[in-house]
Amino acid sequence: MLSSSIPHKPASSSTSSSIDENTKATLSISNLVEANLTSEPENSTTIQTFQKPISENTILSQIHVLDTFLGYRNDPLSALNYFKHLERQRCFVPGIGDSFFVLLHILVSSRDFHGVARNLLNNYLSSVSATSGIAFVDNLINCSEKFGFELKPQVFNYLLNGYVRAGRCKDATDCYYELVSRGIVLSIPILNYFLSSLVRANMIDEARDLFRDIVANKISYDCATVYSMMCASLRKGKVEEAEKYFMEAKSSGIKLDPLVYCSAIGASCMKLESNVACALMREMKERGWIPFESTYTNVICTCVKQRNMVEALRLKDEMISNGRSMNLIVATSLMKGYYQQGDLSSSLALFDKIVEDGLTPNKVTYAVLIEGCCINRNLVKARELYKQMKSAGIKPTVYIANSLIRCYLQANLMDDAIELYDQAVKDGIANVFTYNNLISWFCESGKVDEACKIWDKMIDEGVAPSEVSYNNLILGNCRKGNMDVALDLLSKMKAENLKATVFTYSILIHGYFKKGETKKAIDMFDDMVSLGITPTDFTLNTVISGLSKVGQTTLAKDRMEMFMAMDFTPSCMTYNSIIYGFIKEGDINSALAVYNEMCERGILPSVVTYTTLIDGFCKSENIDLALKMQREMRAKGIEMDITAYGAVIDAFCKRRDMKSACEIFDELLQVGLSPNTVVYNTMIGGFRDVCNMEAALDLYKRMKNDGIQCDLRTYTTLIDVQLKDGNVGLASDLYQEMLFKGILPDVITYSVLVHGLCNKGQIKNAQKILEEMVKKGITPNVLIYNTLIAGYFREGNLQEAFRLHDEMLDRGLAPDDTTYDILVSKKFTKFEENDFPMGAVSA
Repeated sequence: MLSSSIPHKPASSSTSSSIDENTKATLSISNLVEANLTSEPENSTTIQTFQKPISENTILSQIHVLDTFLGYRNDPLSALNYFKHLERQRCFVPGIGDSFFVLLHILVSSRDFHGVARNLLNNYLSSVSATSGIAFVDNLINCSEKFGFELKPQVFNYLLNGYVRAGRCKDATDCYYELVSRGIVLSIPILNYFLSSLVRANMIDEARDLFRDIVANKISYDCATVYSMMCASLRKGKVEEAEKYFMEAKSSGIKLDPLVYCSAIGASCMKLESNVACALMREMKERGWIPFESTYTNVICTCVKQRNMVEALRLKDEMISNGRSMNLIVATSLMKGYYQQGDLSSSLALFDKIVEDGLTPNKVTYAVLIEGCCINRNLVKARELYKQMKSAGIKPTVYIANSLIRCYLQANLMDDAIELYDQAVKDGIANVFTYNNLISWFCESGKVDEACKIWDKMIDEGVAPSEVSYNNLILGNCRKGNMDVALDLLSKMKAENLKATVFTYSILIHGYFKKGETKKAIDMFDDMVSLGITPTDFTLNTVISGLSKVGQTTLAKDRMEMFMAMDFTPSCMTYNSIIYGFIKEGDINSALAVYNEMCERGILPSVVTYTTLIDGFCKSENIDLALKMQREMRAKGIEMDITAYGAVIDAFCKRRDMKSACEIFDELLQVGLSPNTVVYNTMIGGFRDVCNMEAALDLYKRMKNDGIQCDLRTYTTLIDVQLKDGNVGLASDLYQEMLFKGILPDVITYSVLVHGLCNKGQIKNAQKILEEMVKKGITPNVLIYNTLIAGYFREGNLQEAFRLHDEMLDRGLAPDDTTYDILVSKKFTKFEENDFPMGAVSA
């Protein structure tokens, strides 16, 4: 037997009659004739006595509970106390029957009990057995109609809010649409909470649909609604959509707040529109709002990204004057902005300032500043910052390590780069980019073996090679002519499911052309196309250039026309390759035809085009055509480069027209170009050929005064000049100077020395030159032996002459007609100095 002191009011007759026929039938079937209730209507404190526990008379209990609640319809406190009693007795199940809905209507009828109603709903909706959104709305409305309750909007606000708090977004959504369909208007704060919850749950599409329905049904909303929708759009990266929400709200007269403005500013920053962001900040200030520190930070960083340091620094000063603190993000961004403008000193000064002001640099700050030092080639400061960072207990990131490694490599500090690389591997931070930096560097330097060691280390450390790794190693092997290794790497690359790109194939195609394996190059190109890889202009130009260089220029031109049918547009470089090919093959007419075709198609020739043609014309002794081309260059405003001038000078020198050669040389100086070693060598050789030894020596002196490096050809020609002029001592000085500079003589230099000494009767010194050659492992040529044999014949030393002949045979050198003329016919007079084949010296 249960007892309670809960006050009880009897149900009215109207209430009793409201029990539906189904319930009556159920009671009849259950033989529950009595409600087992006794009540004392005159005394609200009378003890109620239940003959059985309520839980044992479920149906009857629901009727009794409902009647009791209805009896308290104007007394929310008693209804609440009765509910608490039922809860303590564990004999009330929310959601079964109308009792719970009646209780909610009673509670929301009084403002004092709104909080209680809200808590009841929250507790119920958080349970597993809670009613779905649509059903709950229907029950509440049906209950109000059945029992004559006034519909209070608060109960529906609390209902929607309860579903949201319980994380039941689907029920909340159903609840919302059901309420709207019944014309029930929810409060703006509740709608905003619902929207923001959808956004936080990343249900962006549902939030969009909800907002569209709010607008379509002309439901009021405020700036918080706009803020939620802007956040939803920005979370999805839909910046324009966020800006649209802002502009529509602004034009519709909705009173916006700083949060909405800051979101709009954030959207502008995402689009890198710092001018728009700054304009919005000015609007905020006009409204009396001070932007948040995060907003200032965002806009300053955006200005730096757009290289607008003037505005970034202005905003920094404004931020500080408005009481916002200089933060590490702003400082780091400004440091980057400074060094991007080449002002590394300001970056370093700002770094020192923030440290002095108490800000602690983090790894990002150090990474940015070290990168700035590397970009500006200040390796000393980069090292210092690196050590300072480690001393501060900040572990270097792989980004920092990679920046420094690249910087060391660019400065050719290989030992430092390797040391840092080893440390990165030891620390376990080395990534594929770390290894790629060194692999690329070694391959570019032709040190493929060293690149392979880095590759092997990368594999051992469990770092998977990337497409870039394979491309670098393929490139290195192609440059070394290791095409089989490069092809094997391609196969391994495919086996690793890495995609060989058009760049990969272009490297291989170029490698085969460079090695002279034209068929394999073309086959590789065809394989690439068959795989559906579209060749780039670089690839097509590689094919055209490759064919031109291997003497298949006609085929190269045919290929160009075939590519043009595939929408390829030939460039000046394309035509230059074909022109070069025809020039190399000696086909001047075809080269000119291609040049004319190029001009007809509206492609402007470059200085390389004209230089190639001028060089070709000069070498084929068409000096008039070369000069005509030079005049055409001037007419088109194209300045000749040093190569073109050198080609014309060389042509005049070969014709022994030193006057014209000097005129071109002077013109070269007048246009502001500096003669290089090749041009000086050509002029010195030209004066030697016309026996103007003084002019040749003057040019040599001028060359040294201008700081132009003398090479082997310079010294060989000058030694020949001095020997011809009888200055054996000066020739010897030049030879010693050459050796002192580390320039080693070749067979041509030795030929000049032997010939010059023999002509001056210094046969023994000439013999010493031969012995020096043999000692250095340089095989003398037939010309040297012929010169010495003729010299010994001239002196009458036939025994030594024939000994040299036998030595020449022993070295595998075949005597020529000149040798036999000297030995048999004694025609050694042809070796007088003016008959020496000077082409050998100029080669």
